[in-house]
Amino acid sequence: MSSNIKVQRVCQHCGKDFTARTTTNLYCSHKCNSAAYKAKQRASKVEASNTETFLVKTRPIEELKAKEFLTVKDVAALLSCSVRSVYYNIESGNLKAVNLGERITRVKRSDLNKLFESSK
Repeated sequence: MSSNIKVQRVCQHCGKDFTARTTTNLYCSHKCNSAAYKAKQRASKVEASNTETFLVKTRPIEELKAKEFLTVKDVAALLSCSVRSVYYNIESGNLKAVNLGERITRVKRSDLNKLFESSK
């Protein structure tokens, strides 16, 4: 059954005017339809990738917040500073730490919290 309906529309992809044969046509041609589909798929993949990247970036911080004893590198990541700055604060007495051996310096989570409470 053919339709004699002729509706003037604007293509959702290229923006050109065209005469639609049905009331549901959104694109002027198969080429525009395919291009719009590919753009939609690409956008969903980019969004999924951005979400995954955000989760990967925030996961280590969430894991560090759950630890009771932190390494100097962990403390530097939490404070967004350099490892040398953390060692400076330990050496100056601002931050309490325990040296268990060579490269085994640990900071208690509660001592790190006290550092910020004392600065108020």
